[in-house]
Amino acid sequence: MRIAVFSTKPYDRRFLDQANQAHGHELVYFDPQLTVETAPLAAGFRGICAFVNDRLDREVLQVLRASGTELIALRSAGFNNVDLAEAERLGMTVTRVPAYSPHAVAEHAVALLLSLNRMTHRAYNRVREGNFALDGLLGFDLYGKTVGVVGTGKIGLVFAEIMHGFGCKVLASDPFPDAQAKAFVHYVPLDTLLVEADIVSLHCPLTPETHHLIDARAIARMKDGVVLINTGRGRVVDTKAVIDALKSGKIGRLGLDVYEEEEQLFFQDLSQRVISDDLFMRLTTFPNVLITGHQAFFTAEALGNIAETTLSNICAFESGTGELRRVTADKRV
Repeated sequence: MRIAVFSTKPYDRRFLDQANQAHGHELVYFDPQLTVETAPLAAGFRGICAFVNDRLDREVLQVLRASGTELIALRSAGFNNVDLAEAERLGMTVTRVPAYSPHAVAEHAVALLLSLNRMTHRAYNRVREGNFALDGLLGFDLYGKTVGVVGTGKIGLVFAEIMHGFGCKVLASDPFPDAQAKAFVHYVPLDTLLVEADIVSLHCPLTPETHHLIDARAIARMKDGVVLINTGRGRVVDTKAVIDALKSGKIGRLGLDVYEEEEQLFFQDLSQRVISDDLFMRLTTFPNVLITGHQAFFTAEALGNIAETTLSNICAFESGTGELRRVTADKRV
C-alpha cells in the first residue's frame, strides 16, 4: 500500500524502514507537518501516516479525502488532533498505536521529578562553570511523600508502581479505576488528590473534559510548593494559571514534556530563531522549571513498537483481516 508519511525525522525513517521489511509497503516520506497547505502532497495516496502535532481537522480531512485518502494511520497513542466525527462522515478509517512503551513515558516522568527535586540540571551547569555551591539545590526525600497520579492507563500505572517502589503513598484519580492497581494505589476523587498530594503527575488523555483540567481553581486546592509533572498532553494544563502559581510559590517545581502550543515549537531546531511564544519563554525563566521537548516516548523500544504497530494497522486495513486498532467518533478502539 502506498503511504504518505508526514512530520518525518531521520529516526522515523530508520524505524519505519526497518519494520517495513516484513510488510513491503511503499512509504513516501515528507518532512513538513500535515496542514491544509501540505495536505495536497498526499494526492493519490490511499493512506497517510501522521504524528501528534499534525493537523487533521475538518478542512484537512476534506482535502485528503478528495484526493483519494481512505486511511489515517496515526503513529501515536493520542488522537486529539483528529476530527473523528468528520473522518467518520467522510468514510475514512483512523488507526492509532494505543500502547508502544508505557515504561518509556513513565520513566521519563520519574526522570523529570528526580531532576527537579535535586536540581541536577542546575547542578550540572554550575559544576561546568566551577561553581560547587549548594545553595538553591535543596531537595527532599521522596520516601513517605504522597504522589497523586491523574489517569491510570498503562503509563499512569507504571509511574504509580515506580513511585510505590520509592516508598511513596500513591493516590490516583480515574473515572475507570484499575482493579489490579488497588494493591498499591488508593483511588480518590480528583479534588481529594489535589488537596493531599505533594507531587501531582498527569497521565490522562486530552478530551473536552480534561482540557485545562489543571486550571487556577485546581491549583488553588493543591499544597503550597507542590511538584507538578505533565507528560500527557499540553492542553490539560492552563499555562497562564501555572505561571501565576510559579510566581506566587504555590507550585514549587514544574516538569513538562508537553506544552499547550507545542505544535509551533517541538520536534525542530529553533536555536537560530527568535521564539515568539511569550508564555513558553516566560516558563523558561524560572529556575524551578524543567522542560523537555516531547521526548518521553523517545526510546528505541518505543520507536520500534510504534513502527511495527503502525504498519500492522496498515496491513490489517488493506487486507481486511487482522487486528485493526481503530479510533471512532465515540472514542472507542
